[in-house]
Amino acid sequence: MTHENHALFIIFGATGDLAKRKLYPSLFRLYRKKNIQSHFAVIGTARSTWTHEHFREVVTESINSLHPTKQELDEFINHFYYQALNVANTDEYVSIQELAESLDETYHLEGNRIFYLAMAPQFFGTISQHIKSEGIMSEHGFNRLIIEKPFGVDHTSATQLNEEISAVFDEKQIFRIDHYLGKEMIQNIAAVRFGNNIFESLWNHAYIDNIQITLAESLGVEERGGYYDKSGALKDMVQNHILQIVALLAMEPPTVFTDEAIRTEKINALKAVRVYNSDEVKKSFVRGQYSSSDHHLAYREEAGVDPDSNTETFVAGKFLIDNFRWTGVPFYVRTGKNMTEKGTRINIVFKSTPINIFRSIDTPICQTQKLPENVLTIYIQPTEGFSLTLNGKKIGTGFDIDPTKLVFRQSVENLENTPEAYEKLLLDCLNGDATNFTHWDEVEQSWKVVDVIRHTWDDETVDFPNYLPGSMGPKEAFDLLEKDNRSWVWEPNKN
Repeated sequence: MTHENHALFIIFGATGDLAKRKLYPSLFRLYRKKNIQSHFAVIGTARSTWTHEHFREVVTESINSLHPTKQELDEFINHFYYQALNVANTDEYVSIQELAESLDETYHLEGNRIFYLAMAPQFFGTISQHIKSEGIMSEHGFNRLIIEKPFGVDHTSATQLNEEISAVFDEKQIFRIDHYLGKEMIQNIAAVRFGNNIFESLWNHAYIDNIQITLAESLGVEERGGYYDKSGALKDMVQNHILQIVALLAMEPPTVFTDEAIRTEKINALKAVRVYNSDEVKKSFVRGQYSSSDHHLAYREEAGVDPDSNTETFVAGKFLIDNFRWTGVPFYVRTGKNMTEKGTRINIVFKSTPINIFRSIDTPICQTQKLPENVLTIYIQPTEGFSLTLNGKKIGTGFDIDPTKLVFRQSVENLENTPEAYEKLLLDCLNGDATNFTHWDEVEQSWKVVDVIRHTWDDETVDFPNYLPGSMGPKEAFDLLEKDNRSWVWEPNKN
């Protein structure tokens, strides 16, 4: 039976792209599934001087693709209200407080409030301080703050930002959203590991040779050039999404499956990730920037991008985890724009059997080629599922080995019915479940790891561009594994 939640959502940045593309459709899905019904309300705020009616028109347009019935639409949008806000104007926060109190009474919201900061991080501290000083926080219900990445631009700025927010909200009230943690197959990592003894018993350095994580995008920066040029692939993808996946793969089993227990183990895993010195960065990480082709502009030609930009659009690297479970096991990661195809997948490469007995009787063991490795692949997007590569016998005479892939992919119907990441994360926040959100200790440690890489690169000259659109990155990304006598499992160019 679906539980109906009581809450007021106050969305700062309600006129922005994120709110229109993700938040309003996700709230409507929750409404349609009766997770929210009669006892919710939304206050949208931004600089624009909209009316309630215009705000409701914008919300209506944002959920059109979900084909609401007239009754659904009429009932849903009547819960939406708008209040213009200059974040530095105290008087306008007073108006929000008065409206919040009125809606709490009208919709019986029980004083429960979720503050969603869907805007630039430099405003987080100012907004948080005013939420407290103007009494917008409820005294008799829950108060929860959702904030979007980027959470700072380095360790120093992230720490300052956290101090400003923590002056108002306790850590248990802060929900740092990383939409990757809302994806079905990311959450399935725990199920694969801890629900299958066949894998958990082998989930260590004795049986796993290496782990590979690829987040590939087939498009360039498009209209995000201005933002992206100040960020780059390292900060945009590695510091958050990729290191979160590393933590989920590397963490120790929690004693119980609660948000606190899981977060504790993720934090411990991230603290075990080796923080490199500059020489180690140069050996373990490479970067790239895409050039032009017949159908693509070079990165430096994109709108909003500095024509002499040295911002990387591709990163590949090797993380090492200094604990007993993972000693000597490299976690190879790569991410980039304008790659061969869009896809996110994890490859767990198991060690080969020590001796290949399927050799000719006349072939010495020292000349025998290794058997192909067993590989567990977790497909995250665009399809979702698993595959396991096993070695079998090739049909015919002799005993030649033929790798066979056991594959499960979610059906199109299941994919269409899978809750969208933001829908699941909003529901988690309503329920006070922080499992799939990022704790400050995780953010802090990931910045410590990434800052050394960033500072090393900032002190070097770089020869960009160095990879073609439609490729899987620069040659150096392949050399990185080859010097370890390994190779990338996923090479769509060869398929």
